[in-house]
Amino acid sequence: MFNYYCRLALSSLKRNAVLTTLMIVVIGVGIGASMTALTVFRAMSGDPIPAKSQRLFAPQIQSRRPDDRDRAGEDGVQVSVSYIDAMAWMQARAAYRQTALYATTLSVRPVEPRQKPFKATVRVVYTDFFPMFDVPFLFGSAWRAADDESHSAVVVLTREMNDQLFGGKNSVGKTIRLDDESYTVVGVLSDWLPIPRFYDLQIVPFGVGDQMFIPFTRAIERQMVVSGNTSCSGDGGSAFPNILRSNCIWLQFWVELRTPEEIAKYRLYLSNYASEQQRTGRYPWAPHTQLRNVTQWLSYRHVVPNEVDLLVLLAFGFLFICLLNATGLILAKLMSRAGDIGVRRALGASRGAIIYQCLVETAMIGLSGGALGLLLTALGLAVARALLSKDFVTLATLDFADIGIAILLAVGATLLAGLYPTWRAARVQPAWQLKAK
Repeated sequence: MFNYYCRLALSSLKRNAVLTTLMIVVIGVGIGASMTALTVFRAMSGDPIPAKSQRLFAPQIQSRRPDDRDRAGEDGVQVSVSYIDAMAWMQARAAYRQTALYATTLSVRPVEPRQKPFKATVRVVYTDFFPMFDVPFLFGSAWRAADDESHSAVVVLTREMNDQLFGGKNSVGKTIRLDDESYTVVGVLSDWLPIPRFYDLQIVPFGVGDQMFIPFTRAIERQMVVSGNTSCSGDGGSAFPNILRSNCIWLQFWVELRTPEEIAKYRLYLSNYASEQQRTGRYPWAPHTQLRNVTQWLSYRHVVPNEVDLLVLLAFGFLFICLLNATGLILAKLMSRAGDIGVRRALGASRGAIIYQCLVETAMIGLSGGALGLLLTALGLAVARALLSKDFVTLATLDFADIGIAILLAVGATLLAGLYPTWRAARVQPAWQLKAK
């Protein structure tokens, strides 16, 4: 029966091509607008590391007076940490894995003489960074813990940087020059781009940012300045030696905790650490501490701007208006066939059969509208990529999940829009239609 109803639906759609085209266009435009906004929203608000987002935590400590909201979140706790606190946490090793990190900018002198020197964004981390965040490697591996301790001149390249410097070949063991110092390549990353870049939301949270990685201890030894904001709030200035011995806040810190017991133990450690800092007089106030996992951190930092939420609401409001128009068009189309439906009812077709036939026809309109909507979505995202800065281009990309959502949304919304017209068509009185004939 399904094949029969599909043939009836195709015949009906061809009978009034103008009205059919209008319905498909109305639905397609609504789907295109809503899916363009939804795709960007999903990219911005998605879980960047779903396999471990409940095991990775950002510890915080209130490093400013309660009335000083500088670089503080909505709860008054600063979103970055000082070097003193970060080193104390690293030395305590109270977590399964931990790393302090920041970003700096270094001059790169390519191996190929024909290539000009350029600036690159370098992520400064401990070796725990790579297993913590499940960073995949194409060649080689991360440096060893001994390299952290010895401040070794080693570097891990992203795949793009390796392509640029070495033509995509295995560069492990080769050297590059960063700020006139030689660094040995120990690893090359495979494709890895968490969106948003949750571990440092201050430096390009959406888009391509980190181009290579070097040991944190090496960067501190060479006094590599931070790329981004450093808040010293009257602590004597932002010269590099000063920020190491003061309460300047400029670092990010992440830990990996595997079990609820480890989480509870680390919360207790933070609390005890804060109490100790108060007792020593470093923080005269009672410091407040926080420990948030990845999803909590993204929510706390309000990664998705309010403007994006509003854009999604407006897009789906426009889709609703399109569906109202589609409902009227479907009703007009079905009621124009009231005579045919009356004849079928007189020949013994049940109301259920009429409903089935009308819903099949409506679903076909929805599929066609969904296909058009996908094309319009791709066009909308292409326009967005052209208008947005390169840091946001990665947000305007369709994936298979988006395609599935678009098709389901188109068919579901069209079926919903067709419920009332279908109900009206099923209530056609055969006797009235035969008498009119």
